[in-house]
Amino acid sequence: MYITQTLRRAVQLNGEGTATIFAGRRQTWKKFEDRIARLANGLVGLGVESGDRVAILSLNSDRYMEYFYAVPWAGAAVNPINIRLAPPEIAFTLNDSGSKILFIDDTFSALLPILRPQFESIKHVVFIGDGECPEGCIDYESLIVQSERMSDVDAGGDDLAGLFYTGGTTGRSKGVMLSHDNLVFNALNVVAEMGYGRDTVYMHAAPMFHLADMASTFAVTLAAGTHGIVPRFDVDEVLAFIEREKITDALLVPTMVNLLASSGRIANYDVSSIRRMLYGASPMPEAVLISAMEQMPKASFAQGYGQTEASPIITTLAPEFHVAGGEKLRSAGRAALGVEVMVVNENDEEVPRGTVGEICVRGGNVMRGYWGMESTTEETLRNGWLHTGDLAYMDEDGFVFIVDRAKDMVISGGENIFSVEVEGAIYSHSAVQECAVIGIPDEKWGESVHAIVVLCEGSSASETDIIDHCREKIAGYKVPRSIEFRSEPLPISGAGKVLKNELRSPYWEDKSMRVN
Repeated sequence: MYITQTLRRAVQLNGEGTATIFAGRRQTWKKFEDRIARLANGLVGLGVESGDRVAILSLNSDRYMEYFYAVPWAGAAVNPINIRLAPPEIAFTLNDSGSKILFIDDTFSALLPILRPQFESIKHVVFIGDGECPEGCIDYESLIVQSERMSDVDAGGDDLAGLFYTGGTTGRSKGVMLSHDNLVFNALNVVAEMGYGRDTVYMHAAPMFHLADMASTFAVTLAAGTHGIVPRFDVDEVLAFIEREKITDALLVPTMVNLLASSGRIANYDVSSIRRMLYGASPMPEAVLISAMEQMPKASFAQGYGQTEASPIITTLAPEFHVAGGEKLRSAGRAALGVEVMVVNENDEEVPRGTVGEICVRGGNVMRGYWGMESTTEETLRNGWLHTGDLAYMDEDGFVFIVDRAKDMVISGGENIFSVEVEGAIYSHSAVQECAVIGIPDEKWGESVHAIVVLCEGSSASETDIIDHCREKIAGYKVPRSIEFRSEPLPISGAGKVLKNELRSPYWEDKSMRVN
């Protein structure tokens, strides 16, 4: 398999169909392919060779989409950078990957004076924005116009397709090596699960650097559909885009679904074109999901659970199981096509159904390993299985119920308390906009359950109100012992995940370990 085969199929099936929509620009698949062939040659002219890494630091755009295809067309590998990283972290990603070229847009070009002195491998910076090209950069459109078409290098199979750096909130950020086989295998799974076709108009509102959105990048192309792109998530901009472009499919992370559902503005727009709403990348509170389903009754909701190391889809929960009160609604679904899922104990032995253990995965979607980290790779892929670090149980029907990340579990008085379950109880309170549950030091119990809560605008609730509400939903030992109210949104990563490590830090700064 090779990534560019998805593009050639789109041209063959739907050459005059719309490939991308962004900021008033539209182009057909034939035009898109021509620009790819020229841009790839432009990269070769800048010294890019097979196997080199080409990085990008940008908000979503049609040029981001072109980057994803021109780089493999030239035989190189992509390195999409998390837009929420600080300059030192960006520099680490560029240097660790040995990236030779950096694509950058208007938003992030202001960082170049800070980044340039830290470059170790970057030879050229290509400006992909719409403003004036910064000094010392190569203009993107000029690079395409001045370059002739080149033949596809036909990189594929186990060749490195991209380096995708994981968060780094618990230590050094790791570069996940994904091959062409990994990404196209995953795209085939997504097409099958989502039912993408030529009539699909998919909206990229989640960040395009993240595998959650990227899963549909290659899948929609494979199906010869259309990519509709907004620069970043904004409630009104997203709703207006859905109405204007008649979006049929989208992927939103739970924080985005929560913002939509709690905004009170969905009814102000015509969103009836949405056929399927995929969500994933972090746990979805059931109360938020049900609210979104009620406000978008014509949309079929589907869940995808996965991680970067799995390209990313591991399990899916189909629309027929999205029934309020349904026993499967709290699950992450069942193993995707061609993916094996097993729940194991600390000895890597499969546990009985209903028993909590670590999710392990095997299949054509599993990464080659971590860039330059052989021992970590061996540990993560031991015994031929990807060890996810996620805790879950599987029921008799093969549905996986995720209880927590191993590192997010609170251990209080010897009891394992899963933060996801406590957060679900808190979210079911009508006054709660956002919440996060963490463990904080406790002299008696080791750790105690602490909740950080943001209330809905115009709503009120006291610490006692939230705690009493939780007592009605979950066992007493799981109920938060303390509540902290905040007026500002919780800190999130570029992928929309709450940064719990940042929330924990003030409570553990005088401790030698983050467990007690």
